[in-house]
Amino acid sequence: MKSVTVKRMVVAAVSTVVFAGAALAADISGAGATFPYPIYSKWADAYKTQTGVGLNYQSIGSGGGIKQIKAKTVTFGASDMPLKPEDLQAAGLVQFPMIIGGVVPVVHIKGVAPGALVLDGATVASIYMGEITKWDDARVKKLNPKLALPGTTIAPVYRSDGSGTNFLFSDYLSKSSPKFQSSIGANTSVQWPVGIGAKGNEGVANMTTQTDGAIGYVEYAYAKQTKMAYTQLVNKAGKAVTPNAESFQAAAASADWKNAAGYYLILTDQAGPASWPITGASFILVYAAPPDAAATTAALKFFDWAYKNGGKMAAELDYVPLPDALIQQVRATWKTQIKGATL
Repeated sequence: MKSVTVKRMVVAAVSTVVFAGAALAADISGAGATFPYPIYSKWADAYKTQTGVGLNYQSIGSGGGIKQIKAKTVTFGASDMPLKPEDLQAAGLVQFPMIIGGVVPVVHIKGVAPGALVLDGATVASIYMGEITKWDDARVKKLNPKLALPGTTIAPVYRSDGSGTNFLFSDYLSKSSPKFQSSIGANTSVQWPVGIGAKGNEGVANMTTQTDGAIGYVEYAYAKQTKMAYTQLVNKAGKAVTPNAESFQAAAASADWKNAAGYYLILTDQAGPASWPITGASFILVYAAPPDAAATTAALKFFDWAYKNGGKMAAELDYVPLPDALIQQVRATWKTQIKGATL
C-alpha cells in the first residue's frame, strides 16, 4: 500500500520505529503487537499530517508490549492476546479492541500459487508437531486431489518471540487437535518441537519466502503485500475459505462484546460457512490510573481519530474496522474506567 512498504515492515522487526519523523516530546509512545503494525503505520502517517502529533511505536510482539506497559516505559501496550479480567485488575490496566484481522498460513512450494493449497487445522497441527514431513503426504493430498504436490520436505517456520500471532495460531491449532492442545497448547510463546524460528511477522514472512518447502503464519496484510502464497483453510463448518476482509468479518459478526468482561474475547474457530478460522482482534492496554494522564489522553485521541477516520485505510489492508456499536462501547469504557484522561 502507499504508506506501508515491505522495507518499513522489515525495519520494524529489528528496531524502534518512529512513524512520520523523529520522535518528539509530544509524540505518543507505544509498543507491542506486530499484527496491527501495517495499519498503525498508515494511521500514524495520516494523523501526523493532520495534527502534527507522531507515533513512536515499537513493533516487538505482544509479549513485549505487555511487559513494557507493565514496566511503564510506554503510554500504551498492544497485544493480540487479550488479558483476562483478573490479570487486568491485578496490573491496574484497561483493555479495549482496536482492529480485527486474520492470521494466515503461508507456504513456499514451487508451482503452488496463492490460495491454491487447501489445509485444515488438524493437518497444520500435525505439520507443526513433526508428524507430517513431506508435501506429498497422503493427508495433504486428500485435501488437494487436483493439485500436483512435490515430495519436498516441509520446513515449518514459527515465531520465536512472544506474540499475539503465536497465540492466535496456537489457539486455533489447539482447538483443531487435542494432541496439539495437550502437548503444546496456546500461548504467546510455546515450545515448538520442530521447525525454524524467526522474529516478528516480518521475520516469518522473510524466512518462509527464502526457504523451499516452508510453511509459516503471518498477519494477512504481510502475506498480501509481499504476494506470498497463502493457503485456504477448512473452517468449523467444513468449508474451504479464503482469507480476506469478508471472511474475517464473517468470523467477527457473531462476537458478543457486550458480555465480554474486560473485552476478553477470542475469535478463532468461529461458526459459520464463510468464517476465516484464525481471526482475531488486536487490543490496546493503558493504565486505569495513568502515571501521565496527558500522555494517555493524547493516545486516546489518536485511537478515537482512527475509529472515526481510519476505516477506509484499514479496509485497504484487509483489516476489519470495529462495528459502530462496539466503538461506542469502547468510548464509554474510556470515560468510566480511565482516570484523568479527557477527549
